[in-house]
Parts: sequence; structure tokens; C-alpha cells
Amino acid sequence: MHRRSLLAAAALAPALAGPALAQGGRDGARARTLRFMPQAALAVLDPIVNPTTIVTTHGYCVFDTLYGCDSKLRPRPQMAEGHSVSPDGLTWTIRLREGLRFHDGEPVRATDCIASLQRWAVRDSFGQVLARSVAEWGAPEDRVLVIRLHRPFPALLDALAKPASSPAFIMPARIAQTPADRPIGLEGMIGSGPWRFLPGEFVQGSRAAYARNEAYLPREEPAEAASGGKRVHFERLELVWIPDGGTAAAALQTGEIDWIEYPLPDLVPVLARDRAIRTQVYDPNGFLGFLRFNHLHAPFNDVRVRRAIRDVLVQSDYMAAVALPGDWQECHAVFPCGLPGVKEFPPAPRGEAAMARARAALQEAGYRGEPVVLVNPSDFPAVTQQGRVSADLMRRLGVNIDLIESDWATTIARRANKAPPAQGGWSLHNTNFPAAAIANPAVSPIIRGHGERAWFGWPTDAASEAQVEAWINAGDESAQATAMAALQEAAWESVPFAPTGLFRLRTAFRGDLSGVLQGPNPFLWNLRRA
Repeated sequence: MHRRSLLAAAALAPALAGPALAQGGRDGARARTLRFMPQAALAVLDPIVNPTTIVTTHGYCVFDTLYGCDSKLRPRPQMAEGHSVSPDGLTWTIRLREGLRFHDGEPVRATDCIASLQRWAVRDSFGQVLARSVAEWGAPEDRVLVIRLHRPFPALLDALAKPASSPAFIMPARIAQTPADRPIGLEGMIGSGPWRFLPGEFVQGSRAAYARNEAYLPREEPAEAASGGKRVHFERLELVWIPDGGTAAAALQTGEIDWIEYPLPDLVPVLARDRAIRTQVYDPNGFLGFLRFNHLHAPFNDVRVRRAIRDVLVQSDYMAAVALPGDWQECHAVFPCGLPGVKEFPPAPRGEAAMARARAALQEAGYRGEPVVLVNPSDFPAVTQQGRVSADLMRRLGVNIDLIESDWATTIARRANKAPPAQGGWSLHNTNFPAAAIANPAVSPIIRGHGERAWFGWPTDAASEAQVEAWINAGDESAQATAMAALQEAAWESVPFAPTGLFRLRTAFRGDLSGVLQGPNPFLWNLRRA
């Protein structure tokens, strides 16, 4: 990671940050406005079509969920007043809280919830499993949603409350009826969440603005992660993207922005020494980094190659590039280490012998020097550096690596392309997920092996899929534990991805800002300025 001079960046900050930041820097407007610098630029607005963290952050501002997860990942009522379940477990009745309204003034009805959940279930892996169990979605009253099942689905509330990577956001039915493969644009950003999106101020990849939703009815409970009372104490919210990390840190120091989701790790110690700034762990559960393979195309459609790459990569190389010493650990597992039921596998011996095995596996798979495309964002520090470590590893293995770097929006657009690498597709990419988003078989999209419907990379593994279903439908904790263990063994053999380590990021904000919540996403409520 290239170190930056914070002093030099400070001199550049006013020029590079632009008028939107400089405007009203320390006057009354600043007191009423929260300026947040996210981890990546907001270029797409639909959180169902694009379940990245930045779009989910935007989604939580605009939309709300029927249930929300607390800090221990337990589902809590959010838009729901409560629910009941029939004795046979086949009928779930959810009652909405009274007085919920969308930003256009229309009441939130059960029919809106049904349309939203049906669209979400087309895209989300947990939603797809739930949908297969649903016999009928019903709305006998405006505030009553009835879900009738073919078979018991004990994890139903976990599905509705999943906190990251495509939460089940509720939107008006007329908007939710948009086909799930067509992104909703500016005109569809109407929810019932604590912030109202201001479409006229949106600059794609640069800036988004929101106004406090005066009609929002927060719950009475204290805010905790994605659950509880979402109370907003600012009149206005701005998401401002500053591509250069040093410039962003300088803008935080001068008070031009209030909060950086996560600053460059090598600048965290500098910020921590500034008495006007506070830092804290972003999410105590951490993030699992990984190298994702494209299973549709050679050479990574061969499991021998995927195993060899997994066994040769050195996690400490990846972790040192993205996290501070003491904020990361090796994690040789398919779920985040430290969570209940997670099995860690013994790492393979490293060194030149392992490199030789990896080169041999590539030859046995028929690799003869064809270009291998590694797509990597140039503007996402927690991913950028890992991608460059992977590119270096591939070169040392004799792979003809084509490292294609672009902004995050362009990277994720190419990541969705299933074409061969030479025709606009890809072979490899690095990324990470918050632990909460991949904590168990139901919520994790990267463990699934259901082919063309799987998460980017599209692995096919019947053994893993069988154990996912067994875990979700387990009748007791013993059966669930058995399925969890079998799934981890199957996935470690099929190698849907290669873990690069578990790390904890630091977030940084102005010292006069209080109420910053921890969790898998930045939660832009519960915040006050002293």
C-alpha cells in the first residue's frame, strides 16, 4: 500500500473536495447536515439488483424492513408490530405497525410487502429458498400479511431480517413490480425509511443527498445494529465520494466531512492521534476476504486448480495489505472464523513445493498460457490491495494474468458478465463480506453451489446444496449442526472461493459526532452532533 502524506493531502483537500464539501463548512448548515464518505462510490441505486455494501447503505436510508437484526444477529420486529405462527408451523401471520407511510404519503400495505418480498426472493439466495416453501402470500387486511407454507420454514424471520447483502427492503407495490432483472432508477427511490432520497441532487458515482423523513415513526427500543428506533437528528444527509484516501482523511480533519466509513489503514494511526477525531472498530465480527473463481470458464472450472490456488496463497500477504497489525487473523474456513459451528481447516504447507504443485495443477488442467482476467476496483482500498496481491501470485505461478482495474461500479458490472474472459467476462476477483452477511448457510450467497443462479462465479456443487437445504430445514439443533459440518467439508473440497483472511476495519469520525453504531453496514441514524 502506498503511503500518503497527510499534510500534502490537506493542502489539496479544498480543491479536490469541490464546492459541495466546502459549502457552509462550519456554519449552521454544517450543524444540520451529516456528511458521510462511504467505502465506495454510489453508482447504482437498486439494493435488490446490486447487493453491494454501498448500495445496501443507501437502501437502509430510503427503505425499511419488516424485521431487523440486532448486534447478535437475532431478528427483531421493525416495520412489523409482531407475528404469530400456527401450531403446524405452516402459517405465519405478520401485523404491520400502525401509521407506516411511504415518502409519497401513501400508507404501507401488506400488498406492498408481498410485492417487495416476491421481487427480493427472485434475486436473493435465502429468498429463493424461502420462496420454494411458500404456498401462498396473502393480505386479508391492509396491515396483515399471511405467509402460508408447503412445509415448515423455521428460519423465516432470519430471512426477512438478514442485515447485509440484499436485505428484504419494502417498497411500494407499483415499484416492486419492476422485473427483478431490471434495476430501479431515480424514480423508484420511494420507501418508508428514515431518510428521503433527493433525486435532483444525485450525481452518479460522486454524490447523493437525502432529507430527514419527517413522517418516519421510529420504534421505541434503542437503536442496535439494523434494529430498534431509527431516530434521525440531522435535517440533511450527504454521501460524498472522494476517490483519494489521503484527501478524504484531510477533509475529515478539517471538518468538511463528518465520517469516513473506513479510511486507509496506514492513515488510521494519524487520525487516531488527532484529538478532533475518533476511531472505532467498524464491525467486531469482522470481514472475510476471499478470492472468487469463475467456475464457468477455464482454468478455474477445474477443481484441482482451485484447490492448488487456495493452498498456495499466503493469507498474511493479503491481510497486511488491508488491515493494521492486531486487526486481522488467518482464517482457513468457508465461514467467518469465530462464529458458532465454524470449522477451521489446517493450512497446507507453503513454500516452493506448494508453488510447484500449483503450477503442475494448472498444466494438468490444460492451461497453456491463455490470458487470465482478474477484475479489480481501483477505488476500493479493502479490495484493491488484495487484488494486486493475487495478480502478483498469479505471475509467480507463470499465469498470463491480465489485471483490469477500474472504478467499483465498472468492476461489479463486468463481474456480472458470464461470457468468456476474452469476450468481456472475467476469471478471478477479490472481495470481502461482513461476517454477518455470510454467518450461516441461509444468508451466505458465496457458499451456494446452484450453478447459473449462484452468486457471481456461478459454482455448481450438488453436495453443498444438499447440506444448505438440510441446515435450513433442520428440525432441531443437532440436525442443524450435522448439516453445518457436512456443508463445510463439501465446500472445502469444491472450493467455491479461497479465503484470504478475517480482518477488522476501523471507521473514523469527528469527535463531536456521537451514536455511531457497529455492524455489517454503516447505519446512518442514531447520530448527534455535540
